Amino acid sequence: MHLIELASGDKMPMLGLGTWKLSGDEAYQAVKTAIANGYRHIDCAWIYQNEADVGRALKECMDAGIVQRDELWVTSKLWNDRHHSDHVEEALRESLSDLQLNYVDLYLIHWPVAHQVGIPRPASGEDFASLDQIPLNHTWAAMLECVEKGLCRNVGVSNFSGPKIQFLIDSTGVAPACNQVESHPFLQQPGLAEFCDKHSIVFTAYAPLGSGDRPETMKTAGEPSLFTDPTLLALAEKNNLSIAQLMLAWAVNRGTVPIPKSPNK
Repeated sequence: MHLIELASGDKMPMLGLGTWKLSGDEAYQAVKTAIANGYRHIDCAWIYQNEADVGRALKECMDAGIVQRDELWVTSKLWNDRHHSDHVEEALRESLSDLQLNYVDLYLIHWPVAHQVGIPRPASGEDFASLDQIPLNHTWAAMLECVEKGLCRNVGVSNFSGPKIQFLIDSTGVAPACNQVESHPFLQQPGLAEFCDKHSIVFTAYAPLGSGDRPETMKTAGEPSLFTDPTLLALAEKNNLSIAQLMLAWAVNRGTVPIPKSPNK
């Protein structure tokens, strides 16, 4: 497994298992199978509502001696209604309880968007909190405190633009360890990747295969499919690879960390 070094010196496996859209026993079994197959990087989030199932799989694998805790890389994410500095540690402790872990290797601000406290899924504009009410740098400072308390080894962000990351750096002097964003051959984000590289921020790519199974409400009519693209098909055939293998190898070789999801063994 290829590794990439974070600014802290910790080394993250450059291929991880995403857990969005996995639920219940499906999430539990996918994590167990992934670890048995050699995965050591598991990407989670509170809003996926499956961390207890992931935690059950992690504990069973560690109890059985299949893997040790220090061989695993586990990421979780702070949801939008917990951005207030008073709630960040509480949210992380809830994820740790569900994951049955004493710490996570990486904890991310899931989105640069704040909801009113206790409203995980907003129904109207009033359910959002402005960034003047709950500034991102206040949330970031509370995240850094979680590192000091040993609840997470590294902190980062997800779905952040370069200017929003720069704001955190300017406000606190501390750059995120990672920025996790959508990235695949049709959405390469070279400018953001270059910005992250300049600041020694690991670029993690979610939906590296295009997330074709995401909800229909998140799709655009007539959007292209990575799996039927003629160029990708030709390259995969030339290199005797599946298209998925081609896209994951491309992501790793450009220095990013893809986290594909699959319930398929």
